[in-house]
Amino acid sequence: MPRVSKAEAEQNRANIEQVSARLFREQGFHGISVADLMSAAGLTHGGFYGHFESKDALAAIACTRAFEESTDRWRKRIDSAPDRATALTTLIDSYLSARSRNAMGTGCPIAALAVDVSREADDKPVHEAFVEGFTAQLALLEEVQPGEDAATRHTEALAQMALLVGALVLSRATRGHALSNEVLAAARAQLPGG
Repeated sequence: MPRVSKAEAEQNRANIEQVSARLFREQGFHGISVADLMSAAGLTHGGFYGHFESKDALAAIACTRAFEESTDRWRKRIDSAPDRATALTTLIDSYLSARSRNAMGTGCPIAALAVDVSREADDKPVHEAFVEGFTAQLALLEEVQPGEDAATRHTEALAQMALLVGALVLSRATRGHALSNEVLAAARAQLPGG
């Protein structure tokens, strides 16, 4: 079998990272094997260790990539809004939508990965990746809070993030039942612009 070029190897690695970011959000860290990840990326299981030292290392990289995708979406929504209040409402409305609930593999990594990360040993690299991603996403939510007091904006953003994530997780867990939409609507009513 011919060796792949450096460019092909880089493309294969990027593909594995992208597929893993989606599949870990959909199925959890332990819900999918390395062989499954590689197959979904269109590659053989044997090539995995040429790219990553372990599944734990890939989990951290995939977590980082998932947060980058999410924060990029949030940044675009914020930048396209005319003011903070509109940006905040836009973020909340898109987050607490049926589309967001149903897009687990491409949606918020906080809601998709928090439980899995909490079950990992403290020394696993995914913890640091999660905290860094969470902090970056939280900073965007702080950015659109009203007022100028940084401490108040931080506290408000933390409370809103907890409500957003909790509502999304519960709406996913009750998907297919009327309660799912009720959870999203109740959370929306408690947040600014609701």
